[in-house]
Amino acid sequence: MSPIASARIGVITFPGTLDDRDAARAVRLAGAEAVSLWHADADLHGVDAVVLPGGFSYGDYLRAGAISRFAPVMEKVVDAAAGGMPVLGICNGFQVLTEAHLLPGSMIKNDHRSFICREQTLVVENTATAWTGDYTQGQEIIIPLKNQDGQYVADERTLDELEGEGRVAFRYQGWNPNGSRRNIAGITNERGNVVGLMPHPEHAVEAGFGVDNGTDLRGGIDGLGFFTSVLSSLVNA
Repeated sequence: MSPIASARIGVITFPGTLDDRDAARAVRLAGAEAVSLWHADADLHGVDAVVLPGGFSYGDYLRAGAISRFAPVMEKVVDAAAGGMPVLGICNGFQVLTEAHLLPGSMIKNDHRSFICREQTLVVENTATAWTGDYTQGQEIIIPLKNQDGQYVADERTLDELEGEGRVAFRYQGWNPNGSRRNIAGITNERGNVVGLMPHPEHAVEAGFGVDNGTDLRGGIDGLGFFTSVLSSLVNA
């Protein structure tokens, strides 16, 4: 078995998580083993990377991701991320990463105050992270977006630091669907092992079920690169 095929990627389920099975399927399609992790787990069961999927963890009470930050498994995720383990937060998972201070800034209600679901074009701004290495700088990808608390906000100093350090991983192209500052759709930490974004790459990983890519009806698999990228990063670590 190759090092890539033997990788074990954990997918965390919180109460209210919706997209854990989709994320696990994306992991398997990329060629790795998907390992289910529960919010109350006291360890990460030897996984090589972790995905925090989308949904409405704990019903988004208080604010999105605020309660999940205190789940027992998150203590282990924070420690593992500090040690360099790749961690991906998708939508609600991105919100949890900001609440856990693994990524800066915060997520608030969309500026139009409504839930939105659409196929969204992104520009890949940073290919030096554990989750973006299989893309090219400036590449445009189309993946689904669905959120109501998707507006990324931070103070100007933080935004300037993200820009200056090249830590904006993805930017909305064509239209900003939620009012996020500087059209930011996703960011990374300084080390590049932790990435969070609001759109859902796990919903664009299989031909025939993906988004329209302009040339092949329902054939878009632009999200698969997230999951193949992390496998490559683990091999090269």
